[in-house]
Amino acid sequence: MVETLGKNWGWLAVRGVVALLFGLLTLRRPGVSLAVLVLWFGAYAFIDGISMVISAVSHGPGDSRRLSLFLGGFLAMAVGVVTFFWPHITATVLLTLIALWAIITGVAEIATAIRLRKEIDGEWFLVLAGVLAVALGVLLLARPAAGALAMVLWIGVYAVFSGILLIALSFRLRSWQRMHPAI
Repeated sequence: MVETLGKNWGWLAVRGVVALLFGLLTLRRPGVSLAVLVLWFGAYAFIDGISMVISAVSHGPGDSRRLSLFLGGFLAMAVGVVTFFWPHITATVLLTLIALWAIITGVAEIATAIRLRKEIDGEWFLVLAGVLAVALGVLLLARPAAGALAMVLWIGVYAVFSGILLIALSFRLRSWQRMHPAI
């Protein structure tokens, strides 16, 4: 599995950069209307989904992670499309969608990190990104009626840290790939 991830470290870096940019934009302008947040989130989820599907396509047919990458990617793209076609979703519904997406993504990242623990050092970056995603999802589900501005800030903080961790892991995978070029 680490060989495949090492070959595709760039897609993980893309996911990290997109998350980081989304988080920074969200933190820079927390007072923007919820409609703009919906569009930012929709674009982020759609791009993240595309990168997951591309990563799944690049995995070999026998790779057990391929199906979960496809499902996660299509789910993320579907959430992105729904936000574009129905931008007037209430804050509670939007936060619930974001919460469920974050929990599913976090669990998948933790599961992947557990499978990587014997193959690569630094898998804790992915564990931490997954834990942050699950924590964000639980927080959003527990307090859906909390102020939208507070939720915007939490989402921005999550995206910044998740992006940094995914970028760090991608560079770790790139280093691993360079040390094992024959594999």
